[in-house]
Amino acid sequence: MPTTVITDRPTATVLRRQERQVLSAVGCGLRDDEIAAALGLPEDAVAEHLARIMGKLGLRDRAAAIVHAFDCGLAVPGRGPRTRPVRPRTIAARAAGPTVRISLLGPLRAWRDGRPLNLGHLRQQAVLAALALGAGRSLSQQELLDDVWGMEPPVANVVPVYIYRLRKALRVGDGPDAVIERGLRGYRLASGAVDVDVARVERLVTAIGKADRAGEPREAVRLCAQALELFRGEPLAGLPGPLAELERLRLGERRIAIVQRKLEWQLRLGQDAEVIAELFALAAAHPLNEPVAAMLMRALYRNGRQADALTMFERARRRLAEDLGVPPSRMLRRAHQMILRGDEAGLGLSPLTGSAPGR
Repeated sequence: MPTTVITDRPTATVLRRQERQVLSAVGCGLRDDEIAAALGLPEDAVAEHLARIMGKLGLRDRAAAIVHAFDCGLAVPGRGPRTRPVRPRTIAARAAGPTVRISLLGPLRAWRDGRPLNLGHLRQQAVLAALALGAGRSLSQQELLDDVWGMEPPVANVVPVYIYRLRKALRVGDGPDAVIERGLRGYRLASGAVDVDVARVERLVTAIGKADRAGEPREAVRLCAQALELFRGEPLAGLPGPLAELERLRLGERRIAIVQRKLEWQLRLGQDAEVIAELFALAAAHPLNEPVAAMLMRALYRNGRQADALTMFERARRRLAEDLGVPPSRMLRRAHQMILRGDEAGLGLSPLTGSAPGR
């Protein structure tokens, strides 16, 4: 079934005063009889107003009308009908910092002012995850459908309904769009309103690079450890859709790269015992990762455990042959040869003297 793509629609300014009141009440979830009672109108008049509203704004159904009421500021989650648009959040309110935190580096979780939020079922959570991964970029309904449903779109376009529910779950203060905004090109998380752990990791990676280039290995190790503390298990665990599947792989590789970087620096700082224990755990979790195997071999050799280092090479060689049908890479073979020859310089095991190692 073809899906609907967001198009530019007229705003609520084309509506008359009573039509705006009706749209506001619809956005607050009132039924026609409740709207009639609230506004002092006959129930059939409410139905007529709603039909004209949908015609003027190009809305397909009541769910779309609810979302549009929030988009133009006529309704606020958890509040009664409004007859005038809500003013945007002030600069002072945003300066106070985000009150919503979203964690993607594990099962999806969110908190508002430190309290956990109910984000609904998995597809709805996957829509929020797509917005959080967008890093402020607007995503159209079609992009969200592709990201969350892929080649099997839902029977009906439920994206506006999910956005409406997420806005209610994430609302901050009085602003209807304080967390999720709608622009001409689609939906996005409002700038400065949300703290996403994936973005925090990227900022830390940038800082790690600066510490590396400045020759500050201890600071680089500290920043790596800080980034790794944000991971709480498999990223986006359990979420459906093509985007979640790809991001699970990408973020998993990101974590391994940070771990390897930290361990490399620790090796050069002489922190052998801590490195060996962590490398054994990493090699067990990722037995086909040859850089990890090579690093563990180097650490074992440096710690006076040449036989264990050679055993590690044989274990990696057998696993590569059995699982992938390939021989060890040149990097792994070179580490093996250097260990056999006792070539510490070739293994890059010289301790740091205060300057960053060459790349």
